[in-house]
Amino acid sequence: MNQIIRNEKFQLRAEPPRATFEEERLYRKRRLAASYRIFALKGYDLGLAGHITARDPEFTDRFWVAPLGPWFGHIRVSDLVQVDHGGNILVGEGPINQAGFAIHSEIHKAHPDIISAAHSHSVYGKAWSTLGRLLDPISQDSCFFYDNHVLFDDFTGIVLDTSEGARIAAALGDKRAAILQNHGILTVGKSVESAVASYIALENACETQLLAEAAGTIKPIRPEVARHTSEQMRGVDPGAFGFRPLWERILREQPDFLE
Repeated sequence: MNQIIRNEKFQLRAEPPRATFEEERLYRKRRLAASYRIFALKGYDLGLAGHITARDPEFTDRFWVAPLGPWFGHIRVSDLVQVDHGGNILVGEGPINQAGFAIHSEIHKAHPDIISAAHSHSVYGKAWSTLGRLLDPISQDSCFFYDNHVLFDDFTGIVLDTSEGARIAAALGDKRAAILQNHGILTVGKSVESAVASYIALENACETQLLAEAAGTIKPIRPEVARHTSEQMRGVDPGAFGFRPLWERILREQPDFLE
């Protein structure tokens, strides 16, 4: 059997831990503001739809989100709003997206281990969601979601009350992503980096399978191989390293998001 090489030469350097709540809060807010810019760069902005949140490290029943109205590509750290699970804006100026609050507040409430959640109406995720199916393991990249995403098939219109958000949170369970039937896709993570990089990966997986099925008959990866490949990608904070090049690009090209 071939030996698996584990060597520091092949690993990205981990971020140093933050010493205080203030340092961690600023770290998360910077990644969150950058994430909205990244979504705009990727074309995941559609009018007022979409939202990314980051749990506050000190007040864990609160989270940070962009206000409703500004374009994702203009979001800065100073624009972010802190809201509690009751919908009260505690820092910053609203309004906030009602559907975003209904979904994200319930996810953060039900899953204390989730730091961030990301959702938008990106084209391929939305198109795939109309099929009412989970993704198949058809590529190495799509194996990241093998046995690690769910289908929420109870679409009842725009999510304006927390009861549907609670059902989405319950359906999500311990998985990293959800296909919201006739709606779009949603990802979560133990960091902002993980949730956002996972969202981009899920959108790509949806696009890839739609293209592959349009071209012909797919030959999926065998379940045991798909499971093994998925386990190789798990790690402590799955997907987080995939955020690094996106962060570096936004930091160099649009540093005003730090304001």
